[in-house]
Amino acid sequence: MMFSDEGVGVHLCRLMERKYKFTSKEHSVTFVDGGTLAQALIPIIASYDYCIIFDTVDTDGGKIGDVYFFDFENIPNSIKFQGSVHEVEMLHTLSMMDMVGDRPPTKIVGIVPEVIEITTLEMTQPVIEGSKLMEKTFLNHMNELGFKYELIEEVDIQTVANDSCKEER
Repeated sequence: MMFSDEGVGVHLCRLMERKYKFTSKEHSVTFVDGGTLAQALIPIIASYDYCIIFDTVDTDGGKIGDVYFFDFENIPNSIKFQGSVHEVEMLHTLSMMDMVGDRPPTKIVGIVPEVIEITTLEMTQPVIEGSKLMEKTFLNHMNELGFKYELIEEVDIQTVANDSCKEER
């Protein structure tokens, strides 16, 4: 389980899976809640033709709630490889995959979190608001890839975060 703003990637993944149905004549989509196990995800990520990762990012000059969408091949200079609870940062994991040539084309939808020391599922308001932009960015990109989507449940990310403590995965 991911707490506070650090859990936004997990919660957004679960939100998209719960909130929308995606269809395409050519492609399929699978949502994988990777939690904090970046390196353990290598064989899973390698099995796909394309990957979109929701995660927190650390940046030079970014404000809490700022959203970044980039291709892993062109990481903005302002993005840093540190700053979350992952055993090994996700961006480092993707770099390791490059060393052996098994990383599929990868996009990152990232947000700057507020680092909170207390244990809570409550996300900060800037990250809740930023997650809406992350959602819109993802939906627009899925549309560009040829996916259609339909709303199947009206739910917000904080509700998904609160519900996550009741689920077993």
